Amino acid sequence: MTTLKEQQVIQEEFKARMDEDELLNCMRCGFCLPSCPTYVTSGFKESHSPRGRIALMKAVVDGLIEPDEDVERSLDLCLGCRACEPVCPSGVKYGHLLEEARDIINQNKKHSLPVRAVRKVVFEGLFPHQNRMKAVTGLLGFYQRSGLQKAVRSVGFMKLFPENLATMEKVLPKVPTIKEMNNRPEFVAAKGVVKKRVAFFSGCLMDTMFLDTNNATLKLLQLAGCEIVIPKNQNCCGALHGHSGEKEGSKELAKKNIQAFEDLNVDYIITNAGGCGAFLVDYDHLLKDDSVWKDRAKAFKDKIKDITEILYEVEFHKKQTLKLPYQVVTYQDSCHLRNVMKTASAPRVLLKAIEGIEYREMKDADRCCGSAGIYNIVESEMSMQILDHKMEQAKATHANTIVTANPGCLLQMKLGIERENLSQEARAVHIVDLLLEAVNEVPTLN
Repeated sequence: MTTLKEQQVIQEEFKARMDEDELLNCMRCGFCLPSCPTYVTSGFKESHSPRGRIALMKAVVDGLIEPDEDVERSLDLCLGCRACEPVCPSGVKYGHLLEEARDIINQNKKHSLPVRAVRKVVFEGLFPHQNRMKAVTGLLGFYQRSGLQKAVRSVGFMKLFPENLATMEKVLPKVPTIKEMNNRPEFVAAKGVVKKRVAFFSGCLMDTMFLDTNNATLKLLQLAGCEIVIPKNQNCCGALHGHSGEKEGSKELAKKNIQAFEDLNVDYIITNAGGCGAFLVDYDHLLKDDSVWKDRAKAFKDKIKDITEILYEVEFHKKQTLKLPYQVVTYQDSCHLRNVMKTASAPRVLLKAIEGIEYREMKDADRCCGSAGIYNIVESEMSMQILDHKMEQAKATHANTIVTANPGCLLQMKLGIERENLSQEARAVHIVDLLLEAVNEVPTLN
């Protein structure tokens, strides 16, 4: 709860920092409304729409309303999926407005002691330090391999947790060992003629919890004729910070990543996580007011490319034999991959090139699944309502395999499969893992 003094400071910061031209660009036309999951799921509540949230921001700037709990609640409930941006005739950069508003509020209100402690651990103590990420992930691996997980489940301990968290524990991937997480290559040679020289953004969670998917990505790039550089001094992309009102932290992480990649002489910087990629391509906006970094950020942003786009560009799907046993496959878009990175057709072309499968397009495949980083934990009720709708569309395809291109989406779809008791009939898989299955290769880098 914000005090009157805090509200006054927040209001002054809104006036000073919010982009009023961008706020005024919103014509209140309502084209964004059908694309907004929280607007539709809340029963068409205007304050839970992009148009309504922009109106609230503008009213705070103009001094017409106080930045009270209702304003904060409206902004917190936004998924940040940015589905409103592609359909906006005025091209309003809603995501930029949302992140600025959240940062202003979070930096100028006094959080409770437990919240301050958690935020400090997560944003300062954990995600900026990859060695600590490995250590924490290693503990999870120990939990899975030691028999502790089996014991916890057998005594029903997980029943003490909210249903979605207990289910989420079931769908976590098998975590690699610390040794595997530490034994990472810095260079992978291409197979055959070198077509491209690329750098790989390995990420924080992707290079720990989803290490197998990173290995599969490197293998596909290698088979596609790419030589790959993986700089050791890269770090977390900063998306979690940027989306959670910790903008300064995200700027520091951005600068470290730019330094890590800028002298590598590569054609592209490849990502395999839609959420990370979308934040990386926004580095030029994040650092636009920094005269030292803005041009460097622009050069970095211009090289970012999703794994599916590079595979499509080098015609991987035409030059490799892709084949799988018969299964019905559908694709769930990563919101940020589609709405920010503008990547939608390449994944579908690659999937449709696999012999033996039947591809079926999912209705509302471009609508958010409700994961949105940690949204499915902090806004569980809304997240599960959105996921329920997504699973209705997925079930209508009768798909055996639901494919996506972002770790959060992947876990959310696995959660949906468990909630619907479909684990014997369907699976969720990252697109690079499925493509590697289709070339009948194992992710051994040699």
